[in-house]
Amino acid sequence: MRWDLIGSPVDGVDEALAVVDGFDRVLVTGLLRPDAQQVAALHALADAVSVTPLGRRVADAVAKVVAGSVSDDHLAALAAARSALLGAVHDGLLARFDEATGLVRPQWSAAAAGEAAGANLLAASRSWLSDLAVAGWRGIDHDLVTGSQQVVAATWAQPPLRRLAVLLDGFAAELRASSPGATLARVPVRRWADLWSRAMLLSQPGAAATAEVGAVSGRLLPLGVELHEHPTAVQAQIHAVLEPADGSPARLVRASVSAAKVDTIVGRGVWQLLRAHCSLLAALAEHRAVELVDMPATTGGDLLWDDDRARPGTAADPFATARVQLAGATPAPVEPLQRHPVRIAEPILIEGYAATAHDGGVTFTIGGHPFEVDVDRLPAAGPLTAALVASSTACLGLLRWDAGRWTLQPLAVEATVKRKTTAVHGGEWAGPATTPASVKAEAAAGDAVAVLRERAGRLLRA
Repeated sequence: MRWDLIGSPVDGVDEALAVVDGFDRVLVTGLLRPDAQQVAALHALADAVSVTPLGRRVADAVAKVVAGSVSDDHLAALAAARSALLGAVHDGLLARFDEATGLVRPQWSAAAAGEAAGANLLAASRSWLSDLAVAGWRGIDHDLVTGSQQVVAATWAQPPLRRLAVLLDGFAAELRASSPGATLARVPVRRWADLWSRAMLLSQPGAAATAEVGAVSGRLLPLGVELHEHPTAVQAQIHAVLEPADGSPARLVRASVSAAKVDTIVGRGVWQLLRAHCSLLAALAEHRAVELVDMPATTGGDLLWDDDRARPGTAADPFATARVQLAGATPAPVEPLQRHPVRIAEPILIEGYAATAHDGGVTFTIGGHPFEVDVDRLPAAGPLTAALVASSTACLGLLRWDAGRWTLQPLAVEATVKRKTTAVHGGEWAGPATTPASVKAEAAAGDAVAVLRERAGRLLRA
């Protein structure tokens, strides 16, 4: 691993992000009557993509918006330009990571065109998103946000548009909770611009195309798990190495399982919501491989998990897997709409570092280069703590890039506990409880889950 390359800046990243930041500030006050500062930011966006295939279309869109003529097509062009800049940043950073690690990443192959169904719903979605851009985040109110309800409800009923429906639903919920925008003490400028741009692109005809789905067979070797928690949902995303049955080179894949929840279910309780996916969670907790037979998988490296196509395998220590397989495993190509720097999450194993704890945070110094450890991402539903990370000698984690720097998200560590080197994994609680304290905690969480399921069943019967 060339940590000197990782620690050095990538040319053009700061300049591209500055242009994106300028456009994002335009959306704060909206496009109804752009002032001189907004006009300058729009022209900077057009200049940044002027030599690309988007150049002429974005320049025309900026001219129309500045003249006071705003249409869905013009805003779609601006969203595309913004996304293209962030995609270029993503590609530059990922190329630097691949250079530092020696990985060779396959190129993305174009997917088939999306379904034509739901053209009226796509148009309605674009219309609402255009109204948001014109009003700006400071101009949102309950009437404007409520205008999304009918289109969201109708879009949910169209499976090819489900990704757009989820995005619009969540975006509208955030805006609704923040209305009226004029009274907001602080606007989440980058986040709302990200959501708006992605929704605008997903609402274009043909955007429903997804990664092609095939089938894979072989041995899955889990490395670690990210647990994404939300008051109403939880997702476990397992990062793993797949050894294909056909003898082709090992590759990096992801497998995700999700469940609905309520905000009172936390800690160990969230794992109980996911226990329907027994083979995957058991392999994670017991450090076992999983034998896959014709498991659906996308070209982007995501396994569409089906327990009927998986069976438990032999013991497989994640640190042993990382030491033997990780450096030579082929990474997955990145789907075009996923090209955003915040989505970079590359599995790595690091050893021989000096860990320093400071003000609730942890820094790893590797080859003279300091890297912040994102201990805020450590899940509450796992035994991994900041103190263990600070005392670790080896770390299996995800290298991320956010807020202008590389950070490390720990998935597992090797640390000295009672004079013995012990491996601690963030997904250890995915399996059944084994100690008296964990049995008691899981029983309490199980009672809450049982009560909520019974109440849900009663509501459905009613």
